[in-house]
Amino acid sequence: MTDSIRFLMCAPDHYDVDYVINPWMEGNIHKSSRDRAVDQWQNLYHIIKDRAIVDLIPAEKGWPDLVFTANAGLLLGQNVVLSRFLHPERQGEEPYFKKWFEENGYTVYELPKDLPFEGAGDALLDREGRWLWAGYGFRTELDSHPYLAKWLDVEVISLRLVDPRFYHLDTCFCPLSGGYLLYYPPAFDSYSNHLIERRVAEEKRIVLNEPDAINFGCNSVNINNTVIMNKASESLKQRLTELGYEVIETPLTEFLKAGGAAKCLTLRTIEPVREELHAVTYLESRTLQMRGHLLDAGIMNRALDIIVDRGGSFKVLNFNLGAERQSTSLAEVRVSAPNREVMEDIIADLIDIGAMDVPEDERDALLEPVPMGGVAPDDFYVTTIYPTEVRIKGAWVRLQNQRMDGAIAVRETAEGVVARCKLLRDLEVGENVVVGVQGIRTVRKVEDRDRASAGEEFSFMGSGVSSERRVELVVEKIAWELRQIRDRGGKVAVTAGPVVIHTGGSKHLARLIRDGYVQALLGGNAIAVHDIEQSLMGTSLGVDMQQGVAVRGGHRHHLKTINIVRRYGSIAKTVEEGIITKGVMYECVKNNVPFSLAGSIRDDGPLPDTQMDLIKAQEDYGRMLEGVEMILMLSTMLHSIGVGNMTPAGVKMVCVDINPAVVTKLSDRGSVESVGVVTDVGLFLSLLVQQLEQLTNPYMTIAN
Repeated sequence: MTDSIRFLMCAPDHYDVDYVINPWMEGNIHKSSRDRAVDQWQNLYHIIKDRAIVDLIPAEKGWPDLVFTANAGLLLGQNVVLSRFLHPERQGEEPYFKKWFEENGYTVYELPKDLPFEGAGDALLDREGRWLWAGYGFRTELDSHPYLAKWLDVEVISLRLVDPRFYHLDTCFCPLSGGYLLYYPPAFDSYSNHLIERRVAEEKRIVLNEPDAINFGCNSVNINNTVIMNKASESLKQRLTELGYEVIETPLTEFLKAGGAAKCLTLRTIEPVREELHAVTYLESRTLQMRGHLLDAGIMNRALDIIVDRGGSFKVLNFNLGAERQSTSLAEVRVSAPNREVMEDIIADLIDIGAMDVPEDERDALLEPVPMGGVAPDDFYVTTIYPTEVRIKGAWVRLQNQRMDGAIAVRETAEGVVARCKLLRDLEVGENVVVGVQGIRTVRKVEDRDRASAGEEFSFMGSGVSSERRVELVVEKIAWELRQIRDRGGKVAVTAGPVVIHTGGSKHLARLIRDGYVQALLGGNAIAVHDIEQSLMGTSLGVDMQQGVAVRGGHRHHLKTINIVRRYGSIAKTVEEGIITKGVMYECVKNNVPFSLAGSIRDDGPLPDTQMDLIKAQEDYGRMLEGVEMILMLSTMLHSIGVGNMTPAGVKMVCVDINPAVVTKLSDRGSVESVGVVTDVGLFLSLLVQQLEQLTNPYMTIAN
């Protein structure tokens, strides 16, 4: 027996599964055998008692989970942080544990009543006393961790649990003597696994497979070189034995029905204090403000989901509900994250839905100089499609050239501070770049944010193939928008792939251009080649567009087409010479609609109009998208993603593709003001032209 190691246990005199507060309890209410539970507990008790001192706390009727003493609190030296149980079913245990600690000479610290923390079930000391691993996500709130660091004077490393089967840290994580670690990585989010890997060398990490994990292999008691557990596979026992550990299996199946095993049934009450080590916590907190129809538009739920899903925690400090239906609400929320990196990810997403620092917390944006041309500082802020402002010298400055996936470059000019969205390649020495998320806010009208959250905007349908009637309804709405834009002299751009031609949509797209509905065409080499091929030879990729069959020698038609256009020097000159007499490119030339063809490595030819310099092609696209109100994205994922990245919020986007996965992928990249149509693009264009013909608004020519 080791006098320096001591445990607290509680006999299962009143143990049973009386309720469900974790997945293991489901289906097990009152199905535990009292006699078998007593036998299993006694076996564990004697195994531990042979190796350490065991104290007992009396069992109490009505509190069946008092047997799981690991959740009593967290001890270090003579200090203990008492648990604050999340579920009411266990909150009555707190006075009994508090009494025992006080009677045994411990200084008891108590967390605020609304801050859950479940003791050594969610906080495990490194066996060498170097730091405290602290779990959160299911039973313990992240905001409890700074208290642990302060009261116990220890470095705290926060780990987020993501699998509800492993609802406490000690169900999937077990520090062992010698600096080894027994754990189940899928129970943690990716960032927590990264933290674990940074702290524990690979040769010291013992990774459990799922069968060992669900047998609570991590819920073990470690006494020097002895590891006591419910059950272990031969491979796990062999690995531990090779490392010099004695493995003792003792069945605890009756307690597994309540979600616990060896470690849950014990609390180590003597932990070594490393006097040379002191409190460190990496947790960060920010107070943010949100305004709008926060409840009925779902903004509040969305914001809180973002915080939790990204690994943070929150507390709603103030919530002023609008008194009338049209009144806006105001909320102040304190956001906590385990470290700065996670916090910045959370804040970046919250900024997108309109959250901002409360006035007293407003700080200027952090700026760092461009280290070399075309290179941003580390941790630069990545822009979104939403109108953005940055706080510089106490004033909010609107970002120019708003687009997605850029950096914010700041310059001092004679007219004042200018903040501009720039691609990385365009950054210049002498500029400063915004880093982090401090001093940044998006500027969106309250009603716009509300519509976006409530799904009332032009919004993507999500996955699933549209019914025929659903497509018709969407086309009706798009046709109405197109007519409105045209009649007020607005601008519509089309980005299209060759599938438009292959599916018979060429004549319909040409009609839209001829009737003044399209002011810019963006695409690649292929759409122009196959459109002209159809005009000259009646085929597309060698397939007769009338009969739908391949023609003899048709595979050479597109190369012959390219050769003809190259002979005349450009598409426009080929039209002027009367060679091209119909089609999409013909209508563009005849109606002075600018087009940009961006080349790629797979292009044949290419056509003389195709821009093979990628950077110049992107610049051409950007110029043509200036002032656009709507973009039709027709069966070209690559070009559509590029266009979406260049387009600020407020531009309506229509994505049409036969593949639902393409529509979904584009919805993740583009504006919230978008509609996805899963259908054949040729059919879509046919329906769109038909619907426009049925509209009765007069076509009004707008003078320039």
